Formats: sequence, C-alpha cells, structure tokens
Amino acid sequence: MIKPVSELARRLGHGFSDPALFELALTHRSCGKRNNERLEFLGDSILNFVIAEALYTRFPEAREGQLSRLRARLVKGETLSEVARELGVGDYLRLGSGELKSGGFRRDSILADAVEAIIGSIYLDSGLEVARGFILRWFEQRLENLNLNETLKDSKTRLQEFLQSRRAALPQYELLSVEGEAHAQTFHIRCQVELLSQPTDGVGSSRRQAEQEAAQAALNVLAQQGAKL
Repeated sequence: MIKPVSELARRLGHGFSDPALFELALTHRSCGKRNNERLEFLGDSILNFVIAEALYTRFPEAREGQLSRLRARLVKGETLSEVARELGVGDYLRLGSGELKSGGFRRDSILADAVEAIIGSIYLDSGLEVARGFILRWFEQRLENLNLNETLKDSKTRLQEFLQSRRAALPQYELLSVEGEAHAQTFHIRCQVELLSQPTDGVGSSRRQAEQEAAQAALNVLAQQGAKL
C-alpha cells in the first residue's frame, strides 16, 4: 500500500500550501502524462545553483575546475539516491504497474529524479530561500566531508590521464556479465591496460560503477609497480 505523501511532508518538516504539487513531485512518468519530469528539470537547476554557491563560499581558494568536480560529486545520481533513501522517499513514490512490479521504488535513477522533483516543488511552493534551506540540510554532512586535498577526479579519469601522460593506449572496458533482476542488477567489467600484463576487474550495481571499480583496481596495481599517479 502506497503511503500518503502528507506523511513524507511532515517528515521533511514542510507544510505545502499546495499538497498536489508535492504529490506530483512523487509521481513517476510511468503513471502517465501528469508526472514529475518538469519539476525534476526545475529542481536539478536549483540544486546545482545552491550547491555551487555553497562550494564557492566554503572553498574561497578553489579553482573553477576543482569546484566543478566537487559539485559533480555532490549532485550525481548516486548521491541523490542516497539522499532519497535517507529521507525514505521510495515508500511514497507513485509508480505505474510495470515499474511497481519491477521494484522501481528501489531504483537509483527514479529515486534521484524524485529528489530533484521534490526540490522543484518546494521552490514553487515556498521560494528559493526555503528550498535552499532543505538542500543545505540534506547535504550538510557531505559538504562537511569534502576536502580539496583529496584527489577529486574519478578513477576512470585518473587512469586515462595517467596513460595519456605515458603516451599509452587508452584503457578498454569489457562487459563480462550482468546478473540479477532488472531492478537489482550486478555488472562485471574487465579493464585492459596496455601497461599491465593482466587485466583488472570491477563489480558494481551499474555499468559505470563497475568500470570505476575496475579502473581503481588498475590504478592500485600501477601504484604497486611504482608508478607516480
């Protein structure tokens, strides 16, 4: 049984002057023409702006590229789906019968889109300052954990740039297998690197995540061989 959206609104701590707007934010396109895609579009822009502003203020010495990579880390789908799970959004999603049967309420992409749509609905209901407050609250700990001294580039980018600096061929990623049901798949990826005698493997809940794991494994082997990454 789908829970009433008013319950989630209370958990979030926001009283909607237009409750129908919040219900729309939780309605997936599988339900029909009236869905959350437009709110998702709006919320995505607001989220990017608020996070960009927060990073600009928090890291006054950071360069544009560093700020861009930090923002990408915070607003990517994987992070947004984590936020959705923390808020319990999946229990309140309105899904079509097909998505409901396939476990769409657990799917990262649907959860991430719903968070953006919720942000859009809060903005339309109460304005930018209120929406900003919710975003900063949800991302507070993640913002606190950021450190410019960390390597900000993802594993695939770091591996590619290292190989380019050595004039070596770019890595080749091969999909070995996909296991599990559509809503809970596990991807197995193999990464071939010219400078390594053996390929490295990665496993993840998405092809992208598995490729990142395989790339990180290759970086680890290169580091063990004395490469300065």
